[in-house]
Parts: sequence; structure tokens; C-alpha cells
Amino acid sequence: MRPFKIMERRNIKFKRGVSLKNFCSYRIGGKAEYFFEAENIEDLIEAVKEARKRRLPIFILGGGTNLLVSDQGFPGLVIKIAINYLEKSQSVNSSLIKVGAGILMEDLIKYTIKHFLSGLEWAGGLPGTLGGAIRGNAGAFGGEIKNSVKEVVSLKIGAQPEIIRRTKNQCQFNYRSSVFKNNKEVIVGAVLCFQKGKRQLIKKAVEEKICYRALNHPLEYSNAGSIFKNICLDEFSKTWHQKLLPVIKNELLPVIPSAYLISECFLKGISFGGAMISPKHSNFIVNVLDARAEDVLKLINLAKKEVRKKFGVILEEEIEYLV
Repeated sequence: MRPFKIMERRNIKFKRGVSLKNFCSYRIGGKAEYFFEAENIEDLIEAVKEARKRRLPIFILGGGTNLLVSDQGFPGLVIKIAINYLEKSQSVNSSLIKVGAGILMEDLIKYTIKHFLSGLEWAGGLPGTLGGAIRGNAGAFGGEIKNSVKEVVSLKIGAQPEIIRRTKNQCQFNYRSSVFKNNKEVIVGAVLCFQKGKRQLIKKAVEEKICYRALNHPLEYSNAGSIFKNICLDEFSKTWHQKLLPVIKNELLPVIPSAYLISECFLKGISFGGAMISPKHSNFIVNVLDARAEDVLKLINLAKKEVRKKFGVILEEEIEYLV
């Protein structure tokens, strides 16, 4: 890991009392006591230093697509990562691009189509930012973001903030996880690697994934994507293995979709307050009527309770909480 040279910045100004529901896909949540958008590494570091000086708790916000914000908001500083550079390598035959962590996956995928770059077709329709996708090793349709990563630049928040680089192998990618999640580091950018492809084939594959999500996911309502991770088959008792064979999905390991387990507990369409377990996809809890965070939490706890009672396994949240 090589150190990253930075320049000093000053005069960081925080906004006060910013509503967080405007920055998350759930459209749920209270206000941040302080809020700051970091458009470059220097401003991010200075914001962290200023927060440390004031002894403020810090929360790093990406696209807000996998997040449930407390109704009471956050009593500290929320830093939104808005580092949005997108640069193709100068080499004529290179398939490498440098990308800021704040780039939306939608915009990144459009860029790959335009430049004949294959490798992210699986992410068609995936919400959120690149930083969030790398942090949680996002994946779908047999693909994962780790397969396109060559190098990641991150900020280690400590007494002295430090910018470090990691190769793909140093990122410790796992199922919906990485070293950045475990170490609570802030991803600021990455170098991605692709294969050259045909534009029409890349575009067609991306559009197929977008159409699939539109048909099978409740995108007509505000949501935070999949609430729970899928469950490894090994976590089930042997008596369940034969019964579950027809619904096994192969990710890093054979897994059982959490949506199937929730559906088998007859929870589709169950609602509390303004939130509902989607009848279309039961691993989505949707905001149908100006829901509060506590409404969503009631349904999360209900799903965990009923699945554990019926199948003997514990659902683990894929979404994160800001409380």
C-alpha cells in the first residue's frame, strides 16, 4: 500500500439541520446536525479533521440506496462523498479507467457502453455509487464489482487521516463485504479494469438487467433495495437441505434467497404504518405511504422472527442503519 500525497485545505463550512430523507432512496429519516459534501480528497480530510476538533460523530454517505436513517436524524456530521471524476487511461489500447467514489453506477455503466467496455453488464439498473458498490462488493446475475477492480484508494480515519492504495487482492472482498466495511474506511476512488467488447452487445445485456429489475423489483415505491443477505445453505439443518434444493442460488457459496424464506412465512403484503413487505419481491420493504424508520424496523424484526421460527436461521441485514 502506497501513501497518497495530499494538499492542505482550509475554511471548511458545514451546513446545519439538513434533511437526510432527500439524500437516501427510502425517503425516510430526520435531519443531520451538520452536513458537508466532499468534492475532493483534500476537502474530505479537512472535514474529518474539523469534526474531530469539535468531537462530532461522523457518518459517511454515498448514494443512500442501502440505508435506513433514524426518524431522529443524526447528532453529528454527515459527509456525502461527491468525488465524481471519470478518466480513461491515456493509452490507446487500455481498458483501465479511474473513477471517483461518488460516481453513480448508472453513469458509470453508460460510460462503459459508450467506450465499448465490457464487465459491468450485470449491474444494469443497480442504484447507488461506485464507492458503495465496492464497499459492499455489490453483485447480481452472477457478477460482482470485485471482478472489475484493479486498485482502490481509501481514507483511513484515525488520529491522523491517511490515504492508502490497495490492489484488488488486498481489498479482502467477500460476500457483500470488503476490508473497507470491516475497517470503516472511506473509499474515495478506484481504478477499474474491463475487456473490450461490442457496444450493441454490451448495451443489450445492460438493458436486459434493467428490464428484469423493473419487472421483478418494486421500483414504483421508494425502497433501499434488498433488506437481507441471502442465507448460506450450510446454516440450515440437514432436514431442510433436500426441501430447499429447488431454490438454491450459487453465489460465492450455495445460498437460499431470503425473499423465498420470507415468502414461505406468508409475509408478502404485510404492512405497518406506511411501510410494507413488497408483494412483488418479499426481500424489499417499501415506503408506500410516508413511512417512518420505526415502521420499517417493525417489519424487519417481524421477518427475522418468523423466518427463525420456521427455518431455524437468522436473517442478516444487508442494509445499514444510521441512528
